[in-house]
Amino acid sequence: MGKIHAAITGVAGYVPDEIITNFDLEKLVDTNDEWIESRTGIKQRRILRDPKKAMSDMGVEAVKQLLEKTNTKPEEVEMIVVATITGDYVFPDTANQIAHKIGATNAFGFDINAACSGFIYSLIVGSKFVETGTYKKVIVVGGDKMSSILNYEDRATCILFGDGAGAVMLEPSQENGIQDSILRGDGAGCEYLYMKAGGSLNPPTAETVANKEHFVTQDGRIVFKAAIKGMSESINDLLDRNNLTKDDIDWLIPHQANKRIISAVGDSVGFPDEKVLINIENYGNTTAGTIPLALSDFESKFKKGDKIVLTAFGGGFTWGSVLIHWAY
Repeated sequence: MGKIHAAITGVAGYVPDEIITNFDLEKLVDTNDEWIESRTGIKQRRILRDPKKAMSDMGVEAVKQLLEKTNTKPEEVEMIVVATITGDYVFPDTANQIAHKIGATNAFGFDINAACSGFIYSLIVGSKFVETGTYKKVIVVGGDKMSSILNYEDRATCILFGDGAGAVMLEPSQENGIQDSILRGDGAGCEYLYMKAGGSLNPPTAETVANKEHFVTQDGRIVFKAAIKGMSESINDLLDRNNLTKDDIDWLIPHQANKRIISAVGDSVGFPDEKVLINIENYGNTTAGTIPLALSDFESKFKKGDKIVLTAFGGGFTWGSVLIHWAY
């Protein structure tokens, strides 16, 4: 019996209906459409406006599509891993909420907080339960309701992010699937991309709210350089370890943070533009949602056996790359 791989056997994505364009943001902060698009590649982003809806609700919509596409009953799902930094609650975990809302009564799950790298971290965690033969149907969800932690008076951050979620099914395969990964982290990057208040170090108070410390804050210049370096190096290391060159790879799917970062990473590793998949213009940065949404959007491009590299960089700092042989 050959090695068991965790294969992606289905993908699905969900974004809210409401669109906020760059022109809409011009009315909120000192910015303009040309400035935003030329520096980020973003034209619009989706916002989950309903105050009674949370990250789990977007995850549920993606998972429902996924179950239908893979002809899977909710009770057949054994495990759900959710990558998010905007869970419904501090506790319980969002995976638990999604399982409950879809009727996955035989599943357990948990959340992983690795910011924009959360989906690839979660993908690898979920894959290990499949590779060891522990489970045969594992769902990995990545998504964030970033609008819930954005300061719409801060033009440096509010232009970048949107809301959305995607999901993939992992099942065992002896042919294709996840082949290898390189995941990294460096806590020294914390102060350059984080939310200052809300955790046990700096719990919520009237003062933290008044000081607007419950919003995303970042040092864009440092994050920009670190993201290019981290993703480029992890891709090159992954290819070297698997005796592959850039010419062997069919598709590169990077985290959709900023088009200039994506282009710089593609150039650094020598990937031609036509192999680098980008949809940031439609959604902005949905944090843990960008890669699964890209997989869903570009699913029709993939064919069985295609070699695909996923790469991401996020707050913390966290980063890494994953090599996949597409299964269908």
